[in-house]
Amino acid sequence: MVSAILYQLTRNLPADEIAASPFATYFVDHTTGVYPIAASGVPFDAKYIGVKGDPIADLNEDLAAEQKARVTYDNILRLCDDPDVRDPIKFLREREIVHYQRFADALRITQEGLDGRNFYACNPAYDTGCAVQSPGGQSGCRGGCSGR
Repeated sequence: MVSAILYQLTRNLPADEIAASPFATYFVDHTTGVYPIAASGVPFDAKYIGVKGDPIADLNEDLAAEQKARVTYDNILRLCDDPDVRDPIKFLREREIVHYQRFADALRITQEGLDGRNFYACNPAYDTGCAVQSPGGQSGCRGGCSGR
């Protein structure tokens, strides 16, 4: 979304404005095409959204990603006064907050179904015996987890 907003803001820039701005180096490589990069100029890399296959690790990663996006939107809002940019950014910021809340709920629900003494010591998606058994039953994963 941010890349699309930048494209809309730059697609009709005259060459003299481009040459006189920090946007010139980007323009040389990408014209006004959408090329996802960080504000520092570092290109997007899929490693930022990698998963581990462990629901607790992955949900914590999701929580962190939502907060990082929210902070980015907060920073854009601090620097921008154009309502055509601010309004969609405010919407995206609110969406990040809702996503964060839902991931937090998912993490809580996941942890409630695990043996509370051990859920940081095993991967419930892979290791057997991490889930809490029915009342009176044995909780698994005592003394470490073993693979399936």
